[in-house]
Amino acid sequence: MGWNSWDCYGSTVTEQEVLANARFMAEHLLPYGWDTVVVDILWYEPAAKAHGYNDDPVLVLDAHGQLLPAPNRFPSAVDGQGFAPLAAEIHALGLRFGVHMMRGIPRQAVERDLPIAGTPWTARQVADTASMCPWNPNNYGLNHDHPGAQEYYDAQVRLLAGWGVDFIKGDDFLYPYQAREIEAYALAVKRSGRPIEVSLSPGRELSMANLPHLREHSSMWRISDDLWDRWEDLEAQFTRLARWAPHSAPGGWADADMLPLGRIGIRAERGDDRMCRLTPAEQRTMMSLWIIARSPLMVGGDLPTSPPATIDLLTNADVLEVLSATKDNREVLRDGDLVVWTASSTAPERPGSRYAAVFWLGDQPRRVTIPLLSIGARPTDTITELWTGETLRPAGLDLGLELDPHGSRLIRLD
Repeated sequence: MGWNSWDCYGSTVTEQEVLANARFMAEHLLPYGWDTVVVDILWYEPAAKAHGYNDDPVLVLDAHGQLLPAPNRFPSAVDGQGFAPLAAEIHALGLRFGVHMMRGIPRQAVERDLPIAGTPWTARQVADTASMCPWNPNNYGLNHDHPGAQEYYDAQVRLLAGWGVDFIKGDDFLYPYQAREIEAYALAVKRSGRPIEVSLSPGRELSMANLPHLREHSSMWRISDDLWDRWEDLEAQFTRLARWAPHSAPGGWADADMLPLGRIGIRAERGDDRMCRLTPAEQRTMMSLWIIARSPLMVGGDLPTSPPATIDLLTNADVLEVLSATKDNREVLRDGDLVVWTASSTAPERPGSRYAAVFWLGDQPRRVTIPLLSIGARPTDTITELWTGETLRPAGLDLGLELDPHGSRLIRLD
């Protein structure tokens, strides 16, 4: 659970903006479990721009081809300090610090043929110049038939660990699936000696056949391409999460992508400065789906300038308990535009309690009737709608619910 700079600041976030969000999180969200602050892509490019990437970027590198924060955007990184001062300030707030990293080695390091730290090899010798990200011009892949490729990743993660990085969002690893690169990166994290969580992206066309490999080598993995504040993006996640959620468990989580809630698009890759375009009902549906499916939660809006309603979505303790204290989370019904999920409580104070999320994907409001037996309820159960705290009254063995267009209800059965 955390904040990532991508949806609001794209590739242009500054140290001041990161700290403003970190301080807001520590004050308002940390008591609810939100504890990770992630600086997304191109923190090492002084001239990074909104709405896309520069064709021939000039990156800040050290003498061994490792990326350093751009000092015009991260002034505490001057004199080779890297992200250590920023990480220390975020840690002092009680939070964890994360960064985005692209797969491979900077093309700039290859062009200069920079030496790899602690080895007799150079960047040109270990690069796979035929392996390039289709959407970002920064890096080449690595040739893992050469021992220097592992040494490069070892040096990279060792540097990040030395700065105090707790979380790495590793990009361009999953489409196409880069098994050897993933294994090498996981080994580098292990060798760093620091407990660093690894999140892999992007998840376009990610196959379930890779599940054992993903669980062995990462903490979480994206199951879709970038998701934005459009109903069609949200609706598509229902099918993906139904497939992946039953396999999520401690140590490995299917990630439905960031939550584009609140104020986004300030200097983003897509769209202009705006508040989230999803309706209030759609925003609640997004949160309910991510939570009942136990997806990692990374909010993308600028927290200090997002409306109170957004913060309320993120700080409902009863709702967030479904994320942290449930098991057997799965879709149990899909009938046209009606989708129902259930889960069982693992909270010691709620033995035998169950949860259900009822979703209406239709474009018009609808009253639906849910048989209590279909969601594991008993006639004597107390039924609580978690977003409102309202006690719901069934009619006999059926529960009637009024649902907004693209709306939902998240209920607990005690």
